[in-house]
Amino acid sequence: MRTFKVAAAMAMALSLSAMATVATAQDYPDKPIRFIVPFPPGGSTDVLARRLASKFHESMGQPVIVENKAGAGGAIGSDLVAKAAPDGYTLLIGVTGSHGVSVSLNPALPYHPLRDFEPVSRIVTTPLVIVTRPDFAAKNLAEFAAYAKANPGKVTHGSPGNGTSMHLTGEMFNLAAGTGLVHVAYRGSAAAMNDLIGGQVTSMFTDVLVAMPFIESGRVRPLAVTSSERHPLLPDVPTVAESGFAGFEALSWQGLFLPAGTPKAIVDKLNAQTRKALLSPDIKDAFSAQGMEVKATSPEEFRAFIEKEIPKWARIIKEAHVTLQ
Repeated sequence: MRTFKVAAAMAMALSLSAMATVATAQDYPDKPIRFIVPFPPGGSTDVLARRLASKFHESMGQPVIVENKAGAGGAIGSDLVAKAAPDGYTLLIGVTGSHGVSVSLNPALPYHPLRDFEPVSRIVTTPLVIVTRPDFAAKNLAEFAAYAKANPGKVTHGSPGNGTSMHLTGEMFNLAAGTGLVHVAYRGSAAAMNDLIGGQVTSMFTDVLVAMPFIESGRVRPLAVTSSERHPLLPDVPTVAESGFAGFEALSWQGLFLPAGTPKAIVDKLNAQTRKALLSPDIKDAFSAQGMEVKATSPEEFRAFIEKEIPKWARIIKEAHVTLQ
C-alpha cells in the first residue's frame, strides 16, 4: 500500500509540474525581457539585437531591454546568460566566436556553448570576403595562392584580433591551399583595413559590410567570398570553392540562445517570434543591406549546426596551432 501511495504522489508531482510548465508558457511573457549583447554598443550584433528586440516588443506586448555586457570575446555576456534563471526572460545574441570557436580556443571558458544553453534560432549568416591591394600581383584567388606558395613567409593577412573568425578563416585557407600566410593581429577591423590600404599587410579575410566601401572606391580588390554561393552584394566575385578549393566554406553567424533548462514551450514560442520577426520586410531589407543573410531555423536545426561548427573550428585551431597568446 505504501509503495502505491509513493507512486501516486510521484505521479501527482509530475502532473503538477507539467501543468505549471504549460501555465508558464501560456502566461509568458508577463514582464520585461532582457536581450544580452556580449559586445559593445554600435556593432553589428548590437544593431541586430535592437532591431529584433523592437519586433519582439511589438509582437509580445512586453518591453525588451537590450543590455551590452562586453568583454573576453563575448564570454562575459554569454556566461551571464548561462547562469541566468531558465525562465525565458534573459536571452543572448551569441556569435561564431562565443559559441563556435571559444570552447576550443579558451581552456578557461566558464560555459559550454551547448551544455549551458538552449539554442532558439540562428538569425543571420555572413560570409567573409578575401581582399588585397589593387596593385598586388595576384588578380584572382588561384594566383594569390600560387604567389603565397612561391614566396613563403612574405604574404600576410590582417585580422581584427587573435582567435576571431577572420583570423581563423585565414588559417583555414592556409590549410586548404597549402599556403603560409602570416597572421597579423590588430585591435579591430578598421586598423587592419587601414594597414592593408597603406601596404603594411597583403590581404584580409573580412566582413562584406566592412569591405564594401573600399571595394566600391577601388582601394581594395576582392578575390573571393567564403560562402558556398556568391554574395548578392558581390555577384561578380567567385566563391573560394569556385576558385579551385572545393568544399571550402566559412561563415560568421549570429543566433538567439536561452539558458539550459528553459521549458521547451517557451523555447518554441521564442522561436516562432524570431521567425515572425525575420520574415518582416523591413528586417530582411535592413540586414540584407548590411551584407547579412537572414537564416531562421528550428531549435533542433540550430543545435545541429553548432554541433558541426565546434569540431570544424577545433580542427583549424589544432592544426594551425592557434592560441590566445
